This record gives sequence, structure tokens and C-alpha cells, in this order.
Amino acid sequence: MSTAAATSALPQQGGTRVGLVLADLVPASRVRDVALVVGGAALTGVAAQLAVPVPGSPVPVTGQTFAALLVGTTLGARRGLFALALYAMAGAAGVPWFAEGTSGIGMPSFGYVLGMLLAAVVVGSLARRGADRSVWRTAGAMLLGSAVIYAVGVPYLALATGMSASAAIAAGLTPFLIGDALKAALAMGVLPTAWRFVNKR
Repeated sequence: MSTAAATSALPQQGGTRVGLVLADLVPASRVRDVALVVGGAALTGVAAQLAVPVPGSPVPVTGQTFAALLVGTTLGARRGLFALALYAMAGAAGVPWFAEGTSGIGMPSFGYVLGMLLAAVVVGSLARRGADRSVWRTAGAMLLGSAVIYAVGVPYLALATGMSASAAIAAGLTPFLIGDALKAALAMGVLPTAWRFVNKR
């Protein structure tokens, strides 16, 4: 079955076909998938350099979590996982594209990078069910993805630094909640708008 025939058979939601993510709108090929994975990893690496130190915390505020969630949502679970795995493995091997130009697995914030892999799968799976088509469902997907990142990153931070659970939450979660709300709000505008644009074509 051709791609066009396959997608036309998918159920529709608000004029769009459920089961697709934005990346599926690009003509399918192996080259496309490789380019999307590499591009997703690179986008996350570039966004990680948008970093602001947080006083009293070894974890800076960065654009990398937003990029990771955006990659997972637009690429889907499988390609999103591959993109974030490439980002993590290349950074662990020495590519200086973790937050603030760092690399390696010894930093206390590496758990957040691992959490991004799982979060990409979660938001990518939700996107295939139409979670990126409406404002509030997009917000829910982004907040759930952020929760997954923290569920891995905060315990890792505690283990890596010897912090207590409460100290790790205070240093690795609480300072970032407002920023996460802003990122979710940005996604609420960008993703549903992209689908509305697609539907008008």
C-alpha cells in the first residue's frame, strides 16, 4: 500500500488524520528518517547551549528539555527515541553539546538527559493519538513529558551528589517549574498552529 493510501485510511480528528505526527508529512524514505534523527539530536544540542545557571543548583535552566519534547512530539516515539539516544551517546562520547558545552556522563545533570529518552517516547506516542492537535492536550503532553524527565533526573541528581531527596527536589525540580510552564505554553501555540496550517493546504 502506498503512503498516500495508508494515510487516507487513518481515522480523522478535526480534519487531520490521527496516527500521523508532523514528520510523517515529509515524503517517506530512509534518508528522511536519518535526516530527522540527526536533525533532532542537533536541535537538542543547540538548544542545550541556551543555558542560565541556577544559584545553588548544579543544573542550569536550558532549552534542551523543550527541544527534546518537541523532537519527540514532531518525530514520533521511535524516531524521537533514536534522536535523543544519538544526542546522549554522542555527548557521552565527548561531543560538547550537553548544557553549557559540557560532555561525558560524570555530571550530576546526566540523569535529565536519560529522562529525555523516555520522555520522547511518551510524548511521541501521545502525538500519534492526536495529543499535539489541540491546545490543552498539547499542554498535557508537554507537562507529562517534563514529569518523566524529572522522575529520572532528580533521583540521579541525588545519587550523583549525595543530596537528600528533599534537597534534590529543591535544587533539581522546584526552580524549573515556572520555566516548564512557559515551555508548555509555547508548545501550546506552536504545535496546534502547525496542524491548522497543514489542514488549510
